[in-house]
Amino acid sequence: MTFIEKLSAAWSANNSLLCVGLDPDITKLPSHLQQQPDGIFTFCKEIIDATAATACAFKPQIAYFSAIRAEDQLEAICDYLRKNYPQIPIVMDAKRGDIGATAEQYAREAFERYGADAVTVSPYMGFDSVAPYLEWKDRGAIVLCRTSNAGGSDLQFLNVDGVPLYQHVARLVAEKWNTNGQCGLVVGATFPQELAQVRSIIGDMPLLVPGVGAQGGDIQATVNAGKTANGMGMMINSSRAILYAKPDQAGGEDFARAARRVAEETRDAINRFRG
Repeated sequence: MTFIEKLSAAWSANNSLLCVGLDPDITKLPSHLQQQPDGIFTFCKEIIDATAATACAFKPQIAYFSAIRAEDQLEAICDYLRKNYPQIPIVMDAKRGDIGATAEQYAREAFERYGADAVTVSPYMGFDSVAPYLEWKDRGAIVLCRTSNAGGSDLQFLNVDGVPLYQHVARLVAEKWNTNGQCGLVVGATFPQELAQVRSIIGDMPLLVPGVGAQGGDIQATVNAGKTANGMGMMINSSRAILYAKPDQAGGEDFARAARRVAEETRDAINRFRG
């Protein structure tokens, strides 16, 4: 099954456009996990089990693991997902961008080492920096287009022949780069007008949409701008708002149950505007 096929099936099976981001900050984990050698794995496993019924994808952010030498725990998490939730795509958030043999190694890292279904990549170095990922015919390459951070405008909104650069990226990916039919784009929920512009350019290509939850993106505006005609087409990511739904670790609701509650609320809020 290809990335697009798996994603489409997950949208339908779970009736959800919610992507759960796995960004485990060791300083925010429950105190009893912070000192455990496999505390990151245990935390993410509990989050996954609690939210899998609400998710169309899981998105591990590789930096949160590599910064603390926890790549082995990331491997274990991806293995756990593949064995226990094989129907839910793994989107490796790595934002890779390099050419030739180096890009080939990054593709191997994402698709062989971690077994991801898709990986985020940067378009800045052009098509030959994306092409190695497309050699994996069943895997996805999700290209940065209009990112959710304010500084993205420094480059993405540059005027190129009367058109913002991010729209050139969207058109390039949709019309020329999507050689294996498995590409998607990253467009932030914090810019719904640009999100609507991208959707008008790319047709039904999937969008990874960060920026709801902790970043404050408006769910109604996001869904209205980015959904396809059948009410699908997006992986709307929420990370910190779900992972750390229980900021106070002393007593009361446990972290996994709190995560499930927020994930369900977010999924339901998205679904209210899907039509």
